[in-house]
Formats: sequence, structure tokens, C-alpha cells
Amino acid sequence: MEVEAENGTRSAPAGSTWRRGRPLVLIAVLLALVIALHELVPNRWGNLGSLVATFLPWFVLAVPLLLLAAALRRSALAALLALAPLAAWVGVFGPQLMPVEAEAYDLTVVQHNVADDNHDVERTVNLLLAEDPDIVALEELTSENLPQYEAALEPTFEHHTTQGTVGLWSRHPISERTRVDIRPAGIDASWDRCLRAVVQTPEGEVTVYVAHLPSVRVGPRGLAAYSRNRSAELLGEAIAADPAPAVVLAGDLNGNLLDPGLAPLTDEVSREEHGFRFTFPSALPVVQLDHVLARGAEVRDLRVLPRSGSDHLPVVSRVSLGQ
Repeated sequence: MEVEAENGTRSAPAGSTWRRGRPLVLIAVLLALVIALHELVPNRWGNLGSLVATFLPWFVLAVPLLLLAAALRRSALAALLALAPLAAWVGVFGPQLMPVEAEAYDLTVVQHNVADDNHDVERTVNLLLAEDPDIVALEELTSENLPQYEAALEPTFEHHTTQGTVGLWSRHPISERTRVDIRPAGIDASWDRCLRAVVQTPEGEVTVYVAHLPSVRVGPRGLAAYSRNRSAELLGEAIAADPAPAVVLAGDLNGNLLDPGLAPLTDEVSREEHGFRFTFPSALPVVQLDHVLARGAEVRDLRVLPRSGSDHLPVVSRVSLGQ
């Protein structure tokens, strides 16, 4: 029933399509604000900021659900505002979905967490070598699988170095190699997951870090990420203090580049993102944990490779040293 106002005009009835579905409207507005202002979500209360950043690319899937709910509720206002999260998502991720032209590069870098329970070393190595890389960075090397990787990679790479569970293979000479201690408090010295090496390429000297940050877990109290965050801080401090003009970081960082827990590290090394490069879990990837980042160099054309037998997917990037 329509209601006549005092001035003689008629207002919409209380049950009209423009007044129904107010809870849906509230949800849509809040979701749009979280997407657009995700950098302001505090990283406390169970690392809420990191948790939001981890799944932020997937928040767009809420839009069709909101539209369906609005249709069932017959709410025109809810249907209209269901597009607000989509607009916010496009504002955040739209630029990285734009096509880019191929550019010149100096090095091909392959990075892979090979997984300590991956027994198909031959298949894994063949997959990585198919990209004709100049540098290969591996994580989760063990006393059992390291000799196999060394034997399989030796015919292609004359130079290599390992430290704990990470390793670097290079076509070009390695002039320096050192351990980088990124252990969080409470972890004993047997935990050894970062190395620094100086590689002498024909285009100039490049310092390469290979790192594997601690894992994170989602539980009833949110995202358990203290150890990962502390390792990111230590690695960021090491890179910040490194006088090398060109630095490349390859590794499993156990977080995406939006994660505020990685900010102390990604403030030092970065790359321009293009598209989505999900690498974990390999059977159905939903988040990118594996990265190639740089300072004083430019990472271009990062791609995800097929499955290798690991629970992570490998990535390959083209790096311009700009020298």
C-alpha cells in the first residue's frame, strides 16, 4: 500500500524493493570498505590484517552471492549495492590485470619449494630446466634429497651453494656465499633457511638471497604468524643493511605481497604485480607464497609453472639488472 505524504506526493511502501534487504546492504557496504581500505585493517586480533590480505583476491566471489540473496529478497537496493564490492575489487586489482608488453631482461630466475617429501627429483629438475634458467633457488632441501638435486643440476650449473635447507645454482660464478640468520626467538640453531650469494653475471654483479620463512597456520584464534613476521623483519633488516646495488630475493615467504606481516621485507624488495600467481597448495592454488623480488633490479614476467610433485608450484621470472 502506498502512503500519501502531507505535500500530496506518494512515498514508497514500507515493503518496497528499495527498502528490503537492509542487512544485505550493510554486508555489501562493509565488504566494499574492507576491500578498498584493506591496508588499514590492523594486524592484531589474530593477525587480522594478514588474514584479510591472504584471501583478499577471493573476496570478489561474494558479489554473485550477494546478488543472488538480493534477488531472493527482491531488494533492488541490495542488488545495486552488491556491486560496490566489485567496484572496490576492480580498484585494487584492476591495474595488475592490464596486459603488459614483453620487455628485455638479463637473467631468468626459477624459484621452487621442492617439498621435503617430493621423491620425484628427476621430474622436478626437468620441469625447472625447461625454462633455461640462469639461476635456480630451491627450498626444503634435506640430507636425503640434496645429493640427488646436486647430481641432477650439476651438468647444467657449474656453480652452486647450499645453506641448511636452501640452495642456489647458477650458470655464472659465485664469488661470495654466507649464511643469513633469520631465526625467530625460540628456534634452535638447526633451523637454517637463508643464504646470501654474490653472482658475477656478464651484465654485472647481483646479490641473491634465497629464503624460506616460517609457515603460518589458520586456527580458531586467527592466523598464527608471529615466527613468519619476525623472520621477515630480520631478513628485511639484512637486506636494508646490504650495500649491494642489485639485490634479488627468491624464496617461499609464506605470504602474499599484500600481507602487512611481510611489510618490513617488502619495503626493501618488491616487484610490480601482473595478474594472479597462486602457488599453494599445488592441487588447487589459492594464494601466492613463492616469490622473486628485487631492489636495484626489475622483476618482469613472473609466471607459475606446472606441478612438480611438491605441494608448491614453481615460479619463473625474468630479471633486468638495469646496469
